[in-house]
Amino acid sequence: MLRNCIILLICVLLSMTLIPSQSGADSKPIQLALMTPIQIFSKETAIGGFRLNLLYGKNTTVSGFDLGLVNHITEGVSKGVQFGFLNMDMADYSGWQLAGIVNMTGGTVTGLQMGMVNYATHASGVQFGFINYAGTLSGLQIGLVNIVEKDSTFPVFPIVNWNF
Repeated sequence: MLRNCIILLICVLLSMTLIPSQSGADSKPIQLALMTPIQIFSKETAIGGFRLNLLYGKNTTVSGFDLGLVNHITEGVSKGVQFGFLNMDMADYSGWQLAGIVNMTGGTVTGLQMGMVNYATHASGVQFGFINYAGTLSGLQIGLVNIVEKDSTFPVFPIVNWNF
């Protein structure tokens, strides 16, 4: 059973590299970065497929699978799956963010954020971590400390907080 789940997960992750990027002809299907600027394509390039950041990678958008220690996205709408110790998205993210330490989204996150600390200007979906912060929330927060700055019945609430 576990073996089948692992095979299914690998197939899903590999198929995500086929997701086309929003940026069209300017996007590249794969990115490998030691640390910016030591990466295959420049930080101004959009990635539509798979990005592996060994230490630190920075690109405009990533659509697909984003894996690394520090993942940095600077603009536009990124989507897919993002795994790292620190995920920094300065704009919008749609999908699943899993961080060993912090997920930080400067725009709207739509989907699931899981990390020790989750931050979003607007969260639409679920934040799961020790500390969850959303400027505005349309969804659910599960954690030790849950904070919604605006338009919420409970601005700070332990264990579970929600706003729909």
